[in-house]
Order: sequence, then C-alpha cells, then structure tokens
Amino acid sequence: MPGADGERTIRYRQIAADLRARVDAGEFGGGKVLPSEADLSEAYSASRVTIRRALDVLRDEGIVDARQGFGWFVQSDLLRQRLGRLSTIEGQLAASGITAERQILDFAFVAAEPRVQRVLGATQVLRVRRLNLADGEPFARVTVWCPAALGDRLSRADVERSPFYELLPVPLGGATQTIAAEAASAADAKLLRIPAGSPVLRCERVTTDADGHPVLMSVHVFPGHRTEFVVDLPQADQSIAPSGLRLVE
Repeated sequence: MPGADGERTIRYRQIAADLRARVDAGEFGGGKVLPSEADLSEAYSASRVTIRRALDVLRDEGIVDARQGFGWFVQSDLLRQRLGRLSTIEGQLAASGITAERQILDFAFVAAEPRVQRVLGATQVLRVRRLNLADGEPFARVTVWCPAALGDRLSRADVERSPFYELLPVPLGGATQTIAAEAASAADAKLLRIPAGSPVLRCERVTTDADGHPVLMSVHVFPGHRTEFVVDLPQADQSIAPSGLRLVE
C-alpha cells in the first residue's frame, strides 16, 4: 500500500496528466490564462501544494509558465511586432502564419473627447472599438478615432473586414507610436481574458496623411505575457539607449 507521500506523488502526476490532456484537446489555447491555483485546488479536491507541483511538472515540459500578475498560462510563441515601418497588426500576424480576426465592439459617430479633438483637430469623429484575435485567442483591445469627414462613408462591415489604412480616402504618410506599461482595467481584463490589474502594454498611435496632418488616433492594449515589440537600431553615436526613450514622471 502506498504511504501518504506516495499518494500525494500519484495525485499531482494525475492532475498534471489531466491538465496536459486538456491543453492538448484545445480547452486551454496558447497564451490562455489557466484557472487560479485556488480554483484548480477546488476543482481537483487537492491542496495548493499538490496543484503547484502538478503545474511545475508542466512548466518543466514547456507546456505552461507563470508570471507575476498573471498566474499560470499556456506557453505559446510571443506575438512579435516590428515597429520600424507603418503596418497593420493583422498584416504582421498573417506574415507569421497566424490567423488574425477582428470583432467590432462598438461603431459610432460621436463628439470627440478633448484629447482626441486636440490631436485630430475635429469635433466629430468615428469611434470604433474592436477586439483583435490571433488563432482565436484575444490579444488586443483597440480603439480607433477618425475625423467624421474622412469616415462618413464607412460602415461597421467595412471596418470589420478591412483595416482603416486600406479604407481612408487619403494617402498615408507615417505614424508616431508611444508605448507604456499599465495595469489591466476590469473591462480590458474581461475582454482579453486576463486577471484584472495584470500587466498590459498600452500603445497610442497617431497616423498622419502624406501632408503630415493627423487622420487617425488609436489606442491598443496588449496582454503583457503575449506581446513583444522589436525595433531595429542603427549604429548610434555614443549613447546605447534606445532612441525615443522618455522617463515618465
């Protein structure tokens, strides 16, 4: 008869095997946050110590990982985005063999918020909120503002089917993007299926036309455990700090 230690060893290996099977079956997709240790403990009627040992087995196998603020999640390749040129998220994901989708959460012509009005110079704007998915899993909450004069002929179906860059009736010049780390709001956490307060990357982008006039403003919120940004740095002078680095007071 196995002793208490032997029973605990059998139990955590059984739990690890069951979780492994659930991942293989697609119940937990790549990048998806697993239930908390407390929830798993209740679901499997096992102690937190036993659950953690089972998860450690899967981490050693490269199936799951843990990060402060997220808890445990299924390992997946990071969604890498290059910042050296103006392009869409969907285009970069497609080039990596990832199926990109967008779900429109809100489509409305509204009065511009003060910050948006200052940037775009418009009092009325088209505001589109959407959820971007990669291989079926949410990876970004995006809000885009466009002057009403440029977006007045666009429909909800248009912006669900194609990126704004392909829909605007003006040639584009470039964009400025600002990236900062934040804690996920309750609303974004629910959309992105991550714990509230967990780390996210917030990117604000202002896109201009060929004459340098702002035509789009957008905010993108990415789960911190799934996204990385890549910047190619040419040979600099004396400093090796990334260009554009600014301390936030």
